[in-house]
Amino acid sequence: MPLHRGSPDRVPSDEHRRLALSPMLGEADPTASMAAAPPRHRLPDGPVPPSTAYRLVHDELMLDGNSRLNLATFVTTWMEPEAGTLMGECRDKNMIDKDEYPRTAELERRCVAMLADLWNAPEPRTAMGCSTTGSSEGCMLAGLALKRRWAARNAGRYPARARPNLVMGVNVQVCWEKFCTFWEIEARQVPMEGERFHLDPQAAAELCDENTIGVVGILGSTFDGSYEPVAELCAALDDLQERTGLDIPVHVDGASGAMVAPFLDEDLVWDFRLPRVASINTSGHKYGLVYPGVGWVLWRSPAELPEELVFRVNYLGGDMPTFALNFSRPGAQVVAQYYTFLRLGREGYRAVQQASRDVATRLAGGFEALGDFRLLSRGDQLPVFALTTGPGVGAYDVFDVSRRLRERGWLVPAYTFPANRQDLAVLRVVCRNGFTSDLAELLLDDMTRLLPELRAQPHPMSTDRAAMTSFHH
Repeated sequence: MPLHRGSPDRVPSDEHRRLALSPMLGEADPTASMAAAPPRHRLPDGPVPPSTAYRLVHDELMLDGNSRLNLATFVTTWMEPEAGTLMGECRDKNMIDKDEYPRTAELERRCVAMLADLWNAPEPRTAMGCSTTGSSEGCMLAGLALKRRWAARNAGRYPARARPNLVMGVNVQVCWEKFCTFWEIEARQVPMEGERFHLDPQAAAELCDENTIGVVGILGSTFDGSYEPVAELCAALDDLQERTGLDIPVHVDGASGAMVAPFLDEDLVWDFRLPRVASINTSGHKYGLVYPGVGWVLWRSPAELPEELVFRVNYLGGDMPTFALNFSRPGAQVVAQYYTFLRLGREGYRAVQQASRDVATRLAGGFEALGDFRLLSRGDQLPVFALTTGPGVGAYDVFDVSRRLRERGWLVPAYTFPANRQDLAVLRVVCRNGFTSDLAELLLDDMTRLLPELRAQPHPMSTDRAAMTSFHH
């Protein structure tokens, strides 16, 4: 989560306080609440009526963007009303209290088993897994398991002389950089080269040595929506083992793609069918189609999750094994995940994800047909595509496009790529369930109306490189 500090805003004046609320918000006396104002730096001295508190918060939130028009985020922004009702009924349940809420715990267990089967675990019933608050926590847990297994194999050298490292592409999500920083692991990153915007298997293998705890493969890069070649990565590591004896496991960060590929790319081998894949994580709240707050991480068998990492606590009368960075957390999102699995099944997920991919590929083709843009990806893997301005376009850049689309309510991020392609600035469009072909056509219509104004600019308006967005998530 981002860190915040108090705002330097001035203290509201008495006149500001008097006018902060409409007189109509007073429950009985229209003037009763007119001394109140939204608190900013300290708790208010006393309570206000619930309707007043609601209205104050509600009115401030009106200034947020429309989540359905947010094409920057991968996170689910629409669910059926029935799912919302279930979540409301479960919002007071503590997921960790499995003794008090055994049916919620059972739904979590079923979800783990379903994912193990979906990802072709050798023995789905014995695969280890758990829910998390998101795929980032899942990545942390998988990384910890990799480190602990490596440390056990190198007990004579670690921690005295050996420093562990983790190999990944430079396009990884920021959670992997956090993992390496928090747990004192050297991050070895394969840079982008030319038109390759993710990890190269051979380059990754060349970065491995006796201190490598594992290699991360991304099934769906946040930069352009492309799948990393997990099977080729495993093959390169197989060759490395034959030559050197080094046995390097792979973790697949399937934050998005692990809930797309099983339904749309069934012939793509990326999961537990590859013996070298030790663990996989995903975000239930991305293409798992659940509102924010749930992720999953699974290990192919108990052997990949060291027993010493699993805590068994006597909590509220029961013996409970747990492996998590968080403890108390709501059960609502886990219930919503099971609801979605039950509601859609394999064919339903296939239909939803295919619709998102179809919208993405059609929208990518529409942008290409405008003539001003060059596609870097086409939405035919993740329903995500990236584009940049084409040759000869000098009057505006992608940052101008992002800013002008925001004026019309669309949130389309613009950012520069990392090493060695910092010269490349792109727009990225994420198509999710709920972003329909009608909305895609409206976006294209707005883009078409903006182009004459952008083409008429004397030069790009984003001249300050420090102000340019390096956004990705």
